[in-house]
Amino acid sequence: MGKETGFLELDRQDRTYADPKERLHHYKEFVIPHAEPALKAQASRCMNCGIPYCHNGCPVNNIIPDWNHLVYEGDWQNALEVLHSTNNFPEFTGRICPAPCEASCTLNIVDQPVTIKSIECAIVDKGWENGWITPQVPARRTGKSVAVVGSGPAGMACAQQLARAGHSVTLFEKNDRIGGLLRYGIPDFKLEKHLINRRAVQMEAEGVEFRTSTEVGVTISVNSLRENFDAIVLSGGAEEPRRLEIPGAELPGVRLAMEFLTQQNKRNAGDDELRAAPRGSLLATGKHVVVIGGGDTGSDCVGTSNRQGAASVTQIEIMPQPPEHEDKLLTWPDWPLKLRTSTSHEEGVARDWAILTKRVQGKDGQVTGLDCVRVEWVDGKMQEIAGSEFTLKADLILLAMGFVGPRKPGLLDQAGVELDARGNVFADTFSYRTSDPKILACGDMRRGQSLVVWAIREGRQAARAVDQALMGASELPR
Repeated sequence: MGKETGFLELDRQDRTYADPKERLHHYKEFVIPHAEPALKAQASRCMNCGIPYCHNGCPVNNIIPDWNHLVYEGDWQNALEVLHSTNNFPEFTGRICPAPCEASCTLNIVDQPVTIKSIECAIVDKGWENGWITPQVPARRTGKSVAVVGSGPAGMACAQQLARAGHSVTLFEKNDRIGGLLRYGIPDFKLEKHLINRRAVQMEAEGVEFRTSTEVGVTISVNSLRENFDAIVLSGGAEEPRRLEIPGAELPGVRLAMEFLTQQNKRNAGDDELRAAPRGSLLATGKHVVVIGGGDTGSDCVGTSNRQGAASVTQIEIMPQPPEHEDKLLTWPDWPLKLRTSTSHEEGVARDWAILTKRVQGKDGQVTGLDCVRVEWVDGKMQEIAGSEFTLKADLILLAMGFVGPRKPGLLDQAGVELDARGNVFADTFSYRTSDPKILACGDMRRGQSLVVWAIREGRQAARAVDQALMGASELPR
């Protein structure tokens, strides 16, 4: 390594953020990146640990020690090349990935992991600033055509890799812009959408054709794709939300988190209200908001509600509150269960755990409250605590309780492919082939609700599987 004593001499220092009082007035990113000397110093902390567990902690197997060393040496262009060798879109993961690589960093044993995520983001941002990221146009064309259905991170990665291998790739997207969850599910203050747009320009130059506002299974049939393409890759999301099945959940003030987040992202993109909210505007302005679900989607609802001017925001979770610190001897290098406080939480929210919802209260068709009870978990089973009932004041209840799998009507019904026990498309992680040999599946549609970085990994691996099936061999990386 460039400086083998760096981890002994320097403490971890991550990026900072704009003050909440300032950032709540806009939807732009608010991370304050390190200056170059500080980045080099943080990169020098990457130790010569012998077995870099960060490789396996990262789903795309980023070669982290190598590009940390190159950053320390000031060789940013080669660092970018190493980074891109495993990850098509590090500007996405460098912003929104929870960084399991840092959890498995050897230095995390003492709570001082290398700032891998911020260094990754700095490398790719410098690459764009200096014009080092250009289209990789294939030298030859194979004459084979592939339809990729779903333009989220899995579909984008798969399409880009296949285009670079020389195949003719058409990427189908039911929405009016590409990006899937990246564009419509993740708020702009975490990921500004010009980052997706410039990748789309690169991919078009590499030969990817985008077909937006085209829902396969509705506006075009699966059989049409079978007849016109040599292979089909299903790379859509796990979009079927988990529903709230309690009395009163049918009231109009009980809404899905994705509808709420999508509307605001469309407003930020410049869409008028009719286009952004065809079912009617969903706003938290002046309302008492209750978010059900303690994950990232719930956190995004908190940040968006506060920016819209909610009167109050409460986030509840059915599971018990995690410990503030994990037991490293039991968990490292695996991803630990521990209390995580997001930047949205820091902007203002009341959080509560081990809460079971019982009934939505309403008056004159409007939500007025949410009846709850506290629970305890005994031997893995949930039990209500007698006498712990209470009511939360609520005008708007947002459901952020996760997803149960891909939607079946249209695409999957027409494809007729086998599903696994959880309702996802059944395919292995080597061939990625479904029960129909011409159709492959990857990303959340195959594995269920997961991380963007896992979607990129599966998209890349599925592209190699397609290339190998069509050509008999493949030079694409796994």
